[in-house]
Amino acid sequence: MIFVPFYHIDEIPRDTKYVEGLVKVIYTRVQLSPPPHVMRISHKKHKPEPKKTFFFNAGITVPEVLVLGNDGKMLGSMSPAEGMRLAKEQELDLVLINPKSSPPVAKIIDFGQFKYQQEKEERLKQAHAHVTEVKGIRLSLRISPHDMGNRQNQTIGFLNDGDKVKVEIFLKGREMQQKQMAKDIIEKFINNVNALVPVRKDQEIESQFNKVTAIIAKK
Repeated sequence: MIFVPFYHIDEIPRDTKYVEGLVKVIYTRVQLSPPPHVMRISHKKHKPEPKKTFFFNAGITVPEVLVLGNDGKMLGSMSPAEGMRLAKEQELDLVLINPKSSPPVAKIIDFGQFKYQQEKEERLKQAHAHVTEVKGIRLSLRISPHDMGNRQNQTIGFLNDGDKVKVEIFLKGREMQQKQMAKDIIEKFINNVNALVPVRKDQEIESQFNKVTAIIAKK
């Protein structure tokens, strides 16, 4: 960023003052755009899934439930109040475990233990889950061998993380007449990556107005 400093009006050099009126130098910030060859990647945050809500005992409002015993044995259909009575006799809770079935299924179990187990399984599921993203790698018609090598290493890193990679070249002015050259550069780039990490094309090389793109993923 470029910062233009703020001056008090009395601190402005006299040769910058006008006879008529006053000059005010305002603090401004100018955001510079990155050069065209710099890789631009979107860092969108994924919204976390809403936490599950568990209904038990008095929180069960349906008129009828299919009750399972603590040992998994089916006890039959009954009102939640009757199920709560059976659970209370065992100093346990009546927990709704499948609200979408007809009738909903509830189980006699210790709610604290049930909730702990469910949260543990959810944590394990999230730990092993990976949200696939499409990372961006930008090339150019005049990219140097050194920069090409850096882009290849970045691409291999993204692929090994389980992400897809969108390779693109933006064309400006007279470059618009060099679409085939851009396609050849991307094809060579993909072949070089494929020699180190086997990849497949999720999107073939194609041109759209002023850009040429392809999307690759690890096989």
